[in-house]
Amino acid sequence: ATVLAQSLVHEGLKNVVAGSNPIALRRGIEKAAEAIVKELLASAKDVETKEQIAATATISAADPEVGEKIAEALDKVGQDGVVTVEDNNKFGLDLDFTEGMRFDKGYISPYFVTNAEDQTAVLEDPYILLTSGKVSSQQDIVHVAELVMKSGKPLLIIAEDVDGEALPTLVLNKIRGTFNTVAV
Repeated sequence: ATVLAQSLVHEGLKNVVAGSNPIALRRGIEKAAEAIVKELLASAKDVETKEQIAATATISAADPEVGEKIAEALDKVGQDGVVTVEDNNKFGLDLDFTEGMRFDKGYISPYFVTNAEDQTAVLEDPYILLTSGKVSSQQDIVHVAELVMKSGKPLLIIAEDVDGEALPTLVLNKIRGTFNTVAV
């Protein structure tokens, strides 16, 4: 893709210098791109089986071992699963599967960190408060917090935002050890 883009720019500039209309040139490139995308989509085939995934990944990575690991990971997590690739300083390839859910928003305050070494907030078997709105006042969480404290289980709050007096209240309770909570 980079080589193609570089060639398009180089040849396009050459044509503009030679007197071509840059607007017409741009429109031509856009029409060509649309036609190419249309043809690619028409000829594309879904990669469905583990063997097909392994073959495709092997070609992409130029390494059969990597292709097999990718196929194994995708087979295990399924179509809606998430695969994360990370660098490590160990030799070889490892697969590590984690049950649960992942979303792309982190904890609101660093005081919610449970593992300082890798800066993560991990809760075991928490109650989950899920709201589409903001949690701003103590009154928004006081009843839930009381129930959670009685149970001894941690609380995960997933909200549009946690701010106002609610955030310092949660942080203070976390620091004091009153109850374990994480707000995201």
